[in-house]
Amino acid sequence: VEDGFDIGIRKSWEDALRDVEAQGGRPYAIPAGASVHKYGGLGYVGFAEEVRAQERELGFAFDFIVVCTVTGSTHAGMVVGFAKDGRQRKVIGIDASATPKQTKAQVLDIARKTAKLVELGRDIADDDVVLVEDYAYPLYGVPSEETKQAIRLAARLEGMITDPVYEGKSMQGLIDLVAKGFFPKGSKVLYAHLGGAPALNGYAYAFRNG
Repeated sequence: VEDGFDIGIRKSWEDALRDVEAQGGRPYAIPAGASVHKYGGLGYVGFAEEVRAQERELGFAFDFIVVCTVTGSTHAGMVVGFAKDGRQRKVIGIDASATPKQTKAQVLDIARKTAKLVELGRDIADDDVVLVEDYAYPLYGVPSEETKQAIRLAARLEGMITDPVYEGKSMQGLIDLVAKGFFPKGSKVLYAHLGGAPALNGYAYAFRNG
C-alpha cells in the first residue's frame, strides 16, 4: 500500500474484504480503532460512566478530560458520554493525525451516530468537539523533539510510558496547555492514557540515549 496515512477507509481494506468474500468467507469488518464501526464509540461512553462512578467515590468531579485524537471513536464516545452531565466541551482532544479537518468531521459523525444509538436525547453540536491542532507536527507517526521531551519527562517523573505516535503527542499537548494557562488555576484534569507503549520498540533509535 503506497497511499500514505489516512484516517478514512482505504481501497486496500475494501480489497481485503472482497478477497474474503471471494473465498466464500463472511468478513466482520472492524476498522482501525473501531472508528466508523456502528458500535465504535460505545466503549468510551462507558468510560464516562466509569469516571462518574469514581468521581462519586472520590468526592469531586474532573473539570477537563484530555485525550489523544486520531481516528475519532475514543474522542467521540467521550463527547457523548460526558454530554450526559454537560461536560462534552471539557473533553479536550489533542490531534495526532495531522489531518485535523478530516479528523474533527469524523469525530462529529461518530459522536452523532453514537448519541442516537444510546438515545442521548440531545443533539451534538459542532462546538461540542474541541480539537487542539498544535501538536501533531511534523507528520502522523513522526515525533517532534518536543514530543520526545514530553515522553522522557513523563517517564522520568511519573514512571508513565507514552509512545511517539499517540500518547507522546497528547502528553506534549497537556504539558504545553498547562504552561500556557489553558486550564484555570486549581482545575482537576484527567489525562486519558490509551496505551500504545509497544510502539516505542519501533522508535528505539530515537531513545537510544534515554
